Amino acid sequence: MEKIKKGDEIIVVAGKDKGRRGTVTRVLDNDKVLVENINMVKKAQKPNPNAGIAGGIIDKTMPIHRSNIMMFNPATGKGDRIGLKTLEDSSKVRYFKSNGEVVDV
Repeated sequence: MEKIKKGDEIIVVAGKDKGRRGTVTRVLDNDKVLVENINMVKKAQKPNPNAGIAGGIIDKTMPIHRSNIMMFNPATGKGDRIGLKTLEDSSKVRYFKSNGEVVDV
């Protein structure tokens, strides 16, 4: 079970976007995640009339390493570490390490 999943609200703890919050849009295989409006770059794009793509400079979201983000804990208002535990009914859940509150319900 992964500690960070699609749809999780995270906070950036390192890098140029430190302190910003966002939602995970995609989890990649190489320990990186895409977060909306985080780690944005300008990219020059060639036009492709067959696909209907206009050329110019576009904003693109680049992946950020999962070591540079933490789950946002709404109870504390800060980033928090995530742990995994097994409940009595043998289902695995994620929980916040600071207060033991379960993330998945």
